Amino acid sequence: MKQMLISKTGGDYSSVQAAVDSIPEGTGEVTVLHIKAGVYYEKLRINKPNLRLIGEGGVRLSYDDYARKPGNEGTPIGTFGSCSTYITGDNITVENIIFENTAGSSDEVGQAVALYVDADKVSFRNCTFLAAQDTLYLAKPKEEKVNRSGRNYFEYCRITGDIDFIFGSATAYFHECEIVSLDLGKEINGFVTAAATPEDKQTGFVFHKCRLVSDAAEDTVYLGRPWRDYARTVFLDCWMGAHIRREGWNDWDKASVWHTVHYGEAGSEGPGAHADKRVGWSKPLQEHELERYTLEAVFGGDASWIR
Repeated sequence: MKQMLISKTGGDYSSVQAAVDSIPEGTGEVTVLHIKAGVYYEKLRINKPNLRLIGEGGVRLSYDDYARKPGNEGTPIGTFGSCSTYITGDNITVENIIFENTAGSSDEVGQAVALYVDADKVSFRNCTFLAAQDTLYLAKPKEEKVNRSGRNYFEYCRITGDIDFIFGSATAYFHECEIVSLDLGKEINGFVTAAATPEDKQTGFVFHKCRLVSDAAEDTVYLGRPWRDYARTVFLDCWMGAHIRREGWNDWDKASVWHTVHYGEAGSEGPGAHADKRVGWSKPLQEHELERYTLEAVFGGDASWIR
């Protein structure tokens, strides 16, 4: 196991990108990056596998690109181009790090992604994700017949945003996370999720024992809407604030998805838990169905990679 120290005031490297770039291609060795406190203003690409990133004392990985920003050719860089950090290497563990996009509000800049992940066996513990629209992008939609949407795990994390701020095609499990919806001061203040689950995937996003909180007005935030027609999202034993809309889910003006999406809940609590008011095409999960949403079942029988 190789160890590296990243620090603004002295260490093996002063930037996270320099440390990642120094790792030889094809190495099977686990590399541990100890990142000292500070704001690392980098458009970061973590494209090497078998890494552990450990923040020590307040670490921010920050950038400020946004979808409407003109690129080199004068055209907008788009949602994918706006990402502050990209993780595309498999088998990565991240602890105690803040990922942020500081571009501004949704109304001003549109989509501005804090973190993009398109990799398998990537886990986050005690991390924070800060942005507005499209905060956490968990893999592009997979339209091809054979897809590689990875498995991602989040534990004791805090995710803040407003419009579709947890979205993508990955299979992701959120355990005891705080999901914070920003107040836009509007009649509709946003959508927590926008899954793009591939048709052949049995599971998309699973939220387990999470807290959904907000300063937004009562009944102004949806649990989710389908970025793709086979979106799958469930909330299990979660606490929901009054900002969550009674109907829970939005069809993105596509009535056809009523027969293809899988939106479900079990054990919801709090003022936003209106089990009897949800749209008819969502699903109250029965006791016998919960076995398919254990951590092991969600990740195909193998959760040993979560450290």
